[in-house]
Amino acid sequence: MALTHAIASSLPASRGFFARIVLALRVRQERRHLAELDDALLADIGLTRTQVQDEAKRTMWDLPYQRSPR
Repeated sequence: MALTHAIASSLPASRGFFARIVLALRVRQERRHLAELDDALLADIGLTRTQVQDEAKRTMWDLPYQRSPR
């Protein structure tokens, strides 16, 4: 998730529609990869299954830079 946040925050607001689609596809892929990890690997990176499931439920358009910090 940190990687997508870094990518998203590096995109200027004027980048355009195509850049946002590419980012959304990358975020979707990262969320799918996280969902495929087993619980031991998730624990190694400091995530719980619940956190990953919550992340996986988000739409591909719900990008990290559009959320308020928690």
